[in-house]
Amino acid sequence: MAFTPLRPGDPAPHFALPAVNREGQVSLDDYRGRSPVLVALFRGLHCPFCRRHLVQLGTTQDKLKAVGVETMAVVNTPAERARLYFKYRPARVLLAADPEAATHQAFRLPAGVIVEDESATSWPQSATMGQLLATRVNPTGELPEPQNVFTAMETLNKKDGFEMTDADQQIAHAHGTQMGGHFLIDRDGIVRWLQIEAGERIGDISQVPERRGDPSGGAGPLGRSRSSSDHLSRPRRA
Repeated sequence: MAFTPLRPGDPAPHFALPAVNREGQVSLDDYRGRSPVLVALFRGLHCPFCRRHLVQLGTTQDKLKAVGVETMAVVNTPAERARLYFKYRPARVLLAADPEAATHQAFRLPAGVIVEDESATSWPQSATMGQLLATRVNPTGELPEPQNVFTAMETLNKKDGFEMTDADQQIAHAHGTQMGGHFLIDRDGIVRWLQIEAGERIGDISQVPERRGDPSGGAGPLGRSRSSSDHLSRPRRA
């Protein structure tokens, strides 16, 4: 089946998830009719790239707030595990927990499967283990040199002193190949800009988006007169 991502102009899927760093739930309806919002979806805490991207998102939040855009993130982690982790490492952005990655799936983010026959692969739906091992990443420049995705994650987790819990292990096993993404949604619930991790090439795994220009499209916060397709991200290379 062909990969069919959301596009600017599509309605954003509804979600309501348990909040991590406040009481109650986080819902897309919280923003409808009130303000546009950037929704960032990440893998679980086992992913050191995602933990770093969450920190970076705090800086992005300040820039978007200045033009009237709110920011929130969804982590593919059980709520209790996420609450314990972020209790000691507070996040600046509003967080919601989705251990089933149902929100990722609703936003049509790819979650590739590992196959044996390279001729049968079709990224981002599938890849061989050899293709993944051949992919070298160093998204933050912290590694002495680009490493394959699995080694890079192990190296950064060790650097951070991050120890996987049983919950982390279960999420990594169930959703280890889940890709992340960012979606800019206007106050009417319409997607105006998006970035999908490695949506076009396997070499972009772990890369973060770099926005160009005013995310509002120059017509106020997520101006309704312009599509955000001309504000698509350009991945930062390792």
